[in-house]
Amino acid sequence: MRIASSTLFLGAASAASFQQQAQHVLSGDFDKAMKPIADSFADAATSKPVKNFEDTFRDMTAEAKALWDEIKLLVPDSAFESSTWFSSPKPHKKRHDWDHVVKGADVQKLWVQESDGESHREVGGRLEDFNLRVKSVDPSKLAVDTVKQYSGYLDDEANDKHLFYWFFESRNDPKNDPVVLWLNGGPGCSSLTGLFLELGPSSIDSQLKVVNNEFSWNNNASVIFLDQPVNVGYSYSGSSVSNTVAAGKDVYALLTLFFHQFPEYAKQDFHIAGESYAGHYIPVFASEILSHKNRNINLKSVLIGNGLTDPLTQYEHYRPMACGEGGWPAVLDESECRSMDNSLQRCQSLIEGCYKSGSVWSCVPAAIYCNNAMIGPYQRTGQNVYDIRGKCEDSSNLCYSALGWISDYLNQQDVMDALGVEVSGYESCNFDINRNFLFQGDWMQPFHKLVPSLLEQIPVLIYAGDADYICNWLGNQAWTEALEWPGQKDFNKASKEDLKLAGADKEYGKVKASGNFTYMRVYSAGHMVPMDQPENSLDFFNRWLGGEWFGH
Repeated sequence: MRIASSTLFLGAASAASFQQQAQHVLSGDFDKAMKPIADSFADAATSKPVKNFEDTFRDMTAEAKALWDEIKLLVPDSAFESSTWFSSPKPHKKRHDWDHVVKGADVQKLWVQESDGESHREVGGRLEDFNLRVKSVDPSKLAVDTVKQYSGYLDDEANDKHLFYWFFESRNDPKNDPVVLWLNGGPGCSSLTGLFLELGPSSIDSQLKVVNNEFSWNNNASVIFLDQPVNVGYSYSGSSVSNTVAAGKDVYALLTLFFHQFPEYAKQDFHIAGESYAGHYIPVFASEILSHKNRNINLKSVLIGNGLTDPLTQYEHYRPMACGEGGWPAVLDESECRSMDNSLQRCQSLIEGCYKSGSVWSCVPAAIYCNNAMIGPYQRTGQNVYDIRGKCEDSSNLCYSALGWISDYLNQQDVMDALGVEVSGYESCNFDINRNFLFQGDWMQPFHKLVPSLLEQIPVLIYAGDADYICNWLGNQAWTEALEWPGQKDFNKASKEDLKLAGADKEYGKVKASGNFTYMRVYSAGHMVPMDQPENSLDFFNRWLGGEWFGH
């Protein structure tokens, strides 16, 4: 029995390494927190296979050794023999035809003086190694939208990291409409998937033609789509994949330099939205931004759709979802459901061990055992893990043929030239990164513990399409109610209200809000809510940005 690759493609945590580092990040000490686990493992961080990596730990406990022996039964020997810890650098060629280059070192030198005579840097953070390159995209060349667009790279010169982004101005009132950063999950999937498959200005059809999306999220907001971590989509690097906390610093630098170059957008409200693996990204990224007192990022809220945020709570709800208790017919028979029940206690025990230690040797076995025990039985039926209503029709493209069309479109040379792309090709998801994050212990990390501190400062929306299995609505509802924060009792007592389009008789979901916390269940939508319910998703998105449930 082996782990199917798409089982791993949902979304997890960042690479929290060991106890002290995990404590640092959860207490908000981002400057000291969490170097990549690989940095802690010396020569294992080159290209040695997993079995050699394990050999470097001769002081493993007997329990850890036993767990790793079980892992080897779940993963084929060939995977251990051939696996390396990092992705090979993508072939790339630097371009020099940029319209703007913003140097972080120059921005870092800017100081302001307050009325009391005290001076401080205009923006906080270490920016000296970062540069932002900007290209004005001619809308007529690609016809993805008619609005003003920018693309380019954020460069971390010290670590040879180059993150690609694509910005679309609002179709409505860009001088006043908010700005939103969109992040897809994976780990290792391009956010251009969200652009063309879900919520962007256009989609791509089977003939690789651009098709306008009338329900695009940039109808009333400017949107930035970011390919991260490095070696995802059009992004590239010659160094290792970073952990989520390091990625948070990358995102902070990107936004700081972008808003410095385009101050006309900096005064607008700013929001971070994403799905799946972003359930771990977003709490860290938002916390990184808020940790800087002096900033030009006007962060007002975050939105997480069908995310994996608190595995300990969420994994308990795979069995009910698969066995007919999530509002859809059962996928598994009674014996398989009992088997999942029997596996749950050990799964949760392993996750608790990961939560307590943060150690790779605790977190990797937890991820692999629990994914096989709680996701594996469902996946082996051939049902789509992202939508319980049907079979996986295209396993080579994570069940969606449109992902292949998007990749083919984005691999066209004229498209890459129009966007200033520096890599030789595009792929929607990088399985090397997915595997690396898994084996760095990322999957089961408890980044939900950052959410209470966010709620003290900004509103948080958790929404879930109720036909998704991989990050199902039962688990998302459960962790929002289990979260310990001062408003927990009031949130749990809050009544659920109907979500309706204006003038509609029938609701498209339910919403519950209290204080700065809001949870939504969206009917008849899978893992990618904007793809399945475009009009309804645009409705709640616009209403959220308008502050309808803020401080409810």
